Amino acid sequence: MSFSVCLVIPIYNHKEAITETVARLQPHGLPLIIVDDGSDAATQDVLAKLAERVRHEAGALTLLRLPRNGGKGAAVIAGLRAARRMGYTHALQIDADGQHDAADVPRFVAAAREQPDAVILGQPVFDASVPKSRLYGRYMTHVWVWIETLSFTIRDSMCGFRLYPLDAACALIDAVKLPQRMAFDISVLVRLHWRGVAFHGIPTRVTYAPDGVSHFDVLWDNVRISAAHARLVAGMLLRLPLLLARKVCPKPGTSANPANPARHPAGWWRIAERGSRVGMALLALSSRVLGRRITALWLYPVVFYFLLTGRAARDASTRYFTQLRASTPQLGLPRPGWVSAYRHMLAFAQAAFDKLGAWSGRVNLAEVSFDDPAAFDALTASGRGALVIGAHLGNLEMSRALATHGARAKVSAIVYSAHARRFNDVLASVHPAFPDGLLEVSDFGPETAMLMQARIEAGELLVIVGDRVPACDAGRTTEVPFLGAPARFAQGPFVLAHALGCPVYLFFCLKERSGYHLYFEPFAERIALPRRERAGQLAVWTQRYASRLEHYCRKAPFQWFNFFDFWARPDGGANG
Repeated sequence: MSFSVCLVIPIYNHKEAITETVARLQPHGLPLIIVDDGSDAATQDVLAKLAERVRHEAGALTLLRLPRNGGKGAAVIAGLRAARRMGYTHALQIDADGQHDAADVPRFVAAAREQPDAVILGQPVFDASVPKSRLYGRYMTHVWVWIETLSFTIRDSMCGFRLYPLDAACALIDAVKLPQRMAFDISVLVRLHWRGVAFHGIPTRVTYAPDGVSHFDVLWDNVRISAAHARLVAGMLLRLPLLLARKVCPKPGTSANPANPARHPAGWWRIAERGSRVGMALLALSSRVLGRRITALWLYPVVFYFLLTGRAARDASTRYFTQLRASTPQLGLPRPGWVSAYRHMLAFAQAAFDKLGAWSGRVNLAEVSFDDPAAFDALTASGRGALVIGAHLGNLEMSRALATHGARAKVSAIVYSAHARRFNDVLASVHPAFPDGLLEVSDFGPETAMLMQARIEAGELLVIVGDRVPACDAGRTTEVPFLGAPARFAQGPFVLAHALGCPVYLFFCLKERSGYHLYFEPFAERIALPRRERAGQLAVWTQRYASRLEHYCRKAPFQWFNFFDFWARPDGGANG
């Protein structure tokens, strides 16, 4: 059956909004199925006139009328079944009240074409119109859904803007008695997840009209939703061995998660940021109220959860320790596997927690020391700007946080900050200066150099990382040996240094027994890349950087936090 989509709109007494909602949807040219869930006579009259008008305009509109009000779930079920009988493969559910952005319909359809077996689920982006009680109340359900699925795959289970693959949805509807009212939206997603259906989220704007009509019964709908969660938790416990087994050993190609290594073997920028903004904010709050020591204990079970559910990161950690162990047997590292991956992820979580502490002023400056401060002191005394190349090793962010608190130097970080938006938002909430020194870029080339030149001339230290391939142009790389196998490194930092014509330093910040230790070392007074020798010189500088990175990886083996296959080839194979 060829791919075909229709719109399903459940409605109950939304006579004021339905005409405008349909008008916004019509330009997309999708057939409409409106399910009247026992509305009053006035709404029925509006729907009859609307159906006649759409048919007169040669549009496709099917009007179904349920004899009595059965609830939103009953209306959606009737619409999905009708869509399947009519030969459609997918149905895009959207509410009748106009809260959802109809302009996003093509994005949902395009995502379904790419992943036809997945549920395409709206992730609401609320504006100031959202009632705070609803905004915060939603998170109670979100937490229960994450528990019931043992996953953060379903980011928002209450959004009424979603696209179902009809074969999977109707098979579930025919096999299981689902709630007929507001609990339907939650239950159908959890049970589809249990059946192994993939999910793909799309951020979409949601607005609340000041005079909007809501049919949510605060008492009884909350009772029904609570009862549904009780049943779902019981169902999760019955399926617990199966769900855990699926987390540990998922079937290849079944995930719609961009982090699925079968789909994107080498693109770190495709790996979605894990963890919710609320969870991160709760850690920040706990740190302020209970203190860092008590809050740090929560990291152990949290990391264990991510170990179980993060197969891509777990496999990448294992590959890293395999390379490190083989190239440096004298380190006596443990056998790569679950234990090493847990220690690796725990070190990453602790580093993130320390970043939070540094920006909130809860890290004692006495716990941070230079291995040899001579190079840094000389640079700051000179007032010159410089390019500082670091890595995802240790805690590079500590340099900027401490510089802000200590005012020793102006430090700006050139980052792909969109990739860690939630965590950056939390850091911004604990220190208003956090966003000031973030320079978000997509690539390091001549255009970027022009933007950076003014900052260098003002005496700033620009900090970038050299151990990730640029997201927008993965071809600008140089391949050199790293931990015993060929690996690709970005050319961007060295091209940028050439364009700026400024001194270049290396910087690493490692957590050791006595606290954080800073390693700041001269790398080049100037990097020159003559046209005829460009490739050769890039290889020389890249190898020098890779050799220093190797040195510090061996010094702190659990503190290199690149959780993707660093040695993968662009075609998805592996080097070495």
